[in-house]
Amino acid sequence: MKRFAVIMGASGEIGESIAEELAQDGWSLYLHYNSTPVSQLAERLEKKFAFQEFIPVQADFADDNGGEVLASNIFDASCIIVASGHALMKMLLDTDEQEMDELWRVHVKNPVTAIKLISPYFHRHPKNYVVFVSSVWGQTGAAMETMYSSVKGAQLSFVKAYAKEMAPTGTRVNAVAPGFIQTKMNKEFLEEELAAIEEDIPLGLGNPQDVADAVAFLVSGKADYITGQTLNVNGGWHM
Repeated sequence: MKRFAVIMGASGEIGESIAEELAQDGWSLYLHYNSTPVSQLAERLEKKFAFQEFIPVQADFADDNGGEVLASNIFDASCIIVASGHALMKMLLDTDEQEMDELWRVHVKNPVTAIKLISPYFHRHPKNYVVFVSSVWGQTGAAMETMYSSVKGAQLSFVKAYAKEMAPTGTRVNAVAPGFIQTKMNKEFLEEELAAIEEDIPLGLGNPQDVADAVAFLVSGKADYITGQTLNVNGGWHM
């Protein structure tokens, strides 16, 4: 019987790395994207793993009904990975209401709505998994990223509450909190800024595979006595 996982944000570098890792572990995947198609990713995975399915699903989480659109295209799942999102580097004073609302919809409202609507499928399976890719800033907060830190913190609070609610169904709910991961989202940093950040991190800068490895562990069956937890993937930046 095929095992299906939903990866929200499969078009991003972290989401793509998670997709590659879960496919190697035998999962069939729903690959969610918004504006950047994942057809090439799906085709590449189909060639490598011919007995699994890889299904692109488009949904815009900036829209109010993005979570409902995604869930309406899912027909079975025992694993949900939330790796979608975008950053916003602004002082709170300069952040407008539309930007606040969009951050909330993209990082919290629509992922949670999708989880709510997909979770009835969990009753078909003895073990299920939900993993949020949050952020170190959801734990410590970051100046100039106040609203981003806020929604990432909301994800971590959801994980703790939902883990308690869903434990009787065999569902493990966890998060990973990456530190500084080298992705296109951080392309605005100058070389000297990157060097200063790297100097501050004991193990240096991270990469998407570091996050994918942590997510794969949490849904591998080897972490089944772990729930409601946040796994730090930050190279020792925050302890």
